[in-house]
Amino acid sequence: MLHPVNLKEKLLKLRNKELKNSSIDFWIEEIFSDLDAARTATKDKLKEESDIENTNRFDIDFVDSNAIFHIEQIRKICIDYRLRFLDTSFFKGDFPEETITKIHELERTHNTNFQGFKIIAPSILFRLKKADDPMLFAPMGNGYYYLIHKWGNDLHPLRKLKFWFIKDLDNFIFTLLALCFLFSIATHTFFFREHSSISYFIVLFLFYFKGAVGLSLLWGVSLGKNFNKYIWQSKYDKVS
Repeated sequence: MLHPVNLKEKLLKLRNKELKNSSIDFWIEEIFSDLDAARTATKDKLKEESDIENTNRFDIDFVDSNAIFHIEQIRKICIDYRLRFLDTSFFKGDFPEETITKIHELERTHNTNFQGFKIIAPSILFRLKKADDPMLFAPMGNGYYYLIHKWGNDLHPLRKLKFWFIKDLDNFIFTLLALCFLFSIATHTFFFREHSSISYFIVLFLFYFKGAVGLSLLWGVSLGKNFNKYIWQSKYDKVS
C-alpha cells in the first residue's frame, strides 16, 4: 500500500544525511552567525561615508511606483517641514532591525547590492540619537530615489506651520512686518494717547521693525541659524 509523502520528513532525512555526524546545534549556530555577519555588514555600510553619487540597479518588474520620488519633491518636503536630506553616514540615530531586513529583502528581490543610502530626518537626528520619522532612500539615478523604509514617529501636524516663517527670506520678512504691524496697532495709543496719528503710527511701526530685524540678525548669527531652503542638504549644524 502506498503512503502519502511527508515533505518535511523527506527534507529532514536529506538534511541529516548531508550533515552526517556534524552537530545540528553547531550547524544552526553557523547559520545565525552568517546572518548576523550579513546584518552587521549592512549596518556598517549605512555608516560609511561616500564622496561619489551612487546609482543602484532596480528590476523594473518588482519596483513599487509608490516608493519612487524625485529630488525636487524631496527638496520641497524638506524645505516645508525643515528637514534634511543627507548621507546615512551623518545620521546619529540607530537603524532598527526592521530596516536592515527591508534592505536585505529588496536586495534579494532586485538582485543587487545597494549603495549610497540617503535619509530624510529632522536636523536634530544628525546631532543626537532620537527616533523621529526618518526615511531611508537608495539612489536610482537621474535625480530619483527609492524609499526603502520609514520608521519612528510621524511628524507633528503643525510642524509645517511652526517653521513656515523661516522657510525662506520672503516668509521671514513678511512675518516680521505682520508682527510689527500688530504690535503697532496694539500699542500706539499707549505711547501717544490723544496725540496718536498715522504719522506716529508709522514711526512706531518702523521702530518695532528695526528692532525686530536687529534682534533677528543677532539671534540668527549667534546661533548659526539659516532658512529651510538653504539647509535641507547642509552637512553642518551652523550657518552654511
